[in-house]
Amino acid sequence: MSGGCLPARPTAFLDPDNYLDDLDIFGGSSLFHLLNRTTTLHGEAALAALLRNTTLAASDILAQQGAIRSLAAQADCRRLLTATGRLATGKAGDLRPLGDWLRIKPRLYQHKALRVLIGLLTLGNLAAILYFLSSNNYTLIVAGILVCRLLTGYFSKSVSREHQLISHQQAILEQYADILSVFSAVDAGSSAILQELQAQARVAHTAIRQLSRLASFFEQQHNLLVNAFLNSLIFYDLQCLIALERWKARYKEELPGWIEAVGSIECVNSLATFAFNNPEYVYPLPVAGGEAERALFLEAKGLAHPLIPARRRVANDFTIGRGERLILVTGSNMSGKTTFLRTIGVNLLLAQCGAPVCATDFSFTPMQLLTSLRINDSLQEQTSYFMAELKKLQRIVRQLETGVPALVLIDEILRGTNSEDKTYGSEQFARKLTRYHCLSLFATHDLTLGQLEQELPGVIANYCFESVIEDGDLHFNYRLQRGIARNRNASFLMKKMDII
Repeated sequence: MSGGCLPARPTAFLDPDNYLDDLDIFGGSSLFHLLNRTTTLHGEAALAALLRNTTLAASDILAQQGAIRSLAAQADCRRLLTATGRLATGKAGDLRPLGDWLRIKPRLYQHKALRVLIGLLTLGNLAAILYFLSSNNYTLIVAGILVCRLLTGYFSKSVSREHQLISHQQAILEQYADILSVFSAVDAGSSAILQELQAQARVAHTAIRQLSRLASFFEQQHNLLVNAFLNSLIFYDLQCLIALERWKARYKEELPGWIEAVGSIECVNSLATFAFNNPEYVYPLPVAGGEAERALFLEAKGLAHPLIPARRRVANDFTIGRGERLILVTGSNMSGKTTFLRTIGVNLLLAQCGAPVCATDFSFTPMQLLTSLRINDSLQEQTSYFMAELKKLQRIVRQLETGVPALVLIDEILRGTNSEDKTYGSEQFARKLTRYHCLSLFATHDLTLGQLEQELPGVIANYCFESVIEDGDLHFNYRLQRGIARNRNASFLMKKMDII
């Protein structure tokens, strides 16, 4: 089953100032693409917002887990939610014009005398038709048509403005109403999140469907029969406008919340489908952190990357914060250092969304993700690779200075300078990280940094991914182990390829 009916759009959600690009959260073959089962723009935006800004409250994470668990167990309801959204319309629609429509002050509904007059004139025109049929006298009909046209013409600007904003919205509104209707039958169980959404859905789906039908009626004003006859005899446009304004007066305050509820429903449904499709994944245990730095921790067993196919995954056990707070990860190119950092980051992000993670056991303190794994220079901004990297590191430090608990993931910093300067800068930056309220993983090729473990025992530890040269071939097992990597695969490969 593909990941949602809409293509993930990296330019819509990516932010260069955080972890989104580093961890491949958006774009093709991304975490968003893997999770996405949304069919509306509000659903897509809600899922993206959750991935961009996860909660750091353990209680909120547990509440989200409860909603995902409950919905994941209801396979038929989940499938029906997704199918309903997809069948309702060929493409996701934009309901933003409804916001402008809600802000328009009523022109007719607020004047009771005018509404009564329109009603009496309508009855008068119907009586004139009956009179014509019995007497063949059309004088009253002509007079009624003239009055009807004059009054409708007087309010034509209001009719045109409202029509411009609400026209072509009926199919989208019907889609939202259908999703809410299906969700109103879901078993919310003990989940407070599902209960709240369901309480909204039970009222909202009927009201939104009514608005959809009113919008459909209003759309008929361009129909020749409606314009030539109904507008001339029964004030069709004005009757529609009054009905829309009556609906607005009753539901104006609730509609934005109902629309957002559709987004929240689709977001939870996406995560529940992800949980159902990966029964071997585990729901992590979030633990509220204390004030002390050592209260932060992350402990995982059988940890692997959810974007790597199961047949190719290599799982690792990993703990940080129970002892050391900064892990130096060494290893040759292609050994798996960066992938391991992304594995930890992506699974922590999933955990803080309330979703199950690709592990056999996972417990953690909720933390903000701060990363520097992928650097992009910019000709337009006249930013070199080196300066782009420094700015990214600076943003990390500024975030840490706020005191927010954080997991920092750094991959091979200062590649744009000489080796001596790089070693000194990397060492000083690693030392600085140990002074903040954070846990850090620092991937590097610089083996001299390994001496920091002896200088700061219990604070910094060395781990590595080692390559193995066997029978003239280079192999990687992608297993995390203690110590510093020693094998040199670059020179081996260069010799094998007759480069040196």
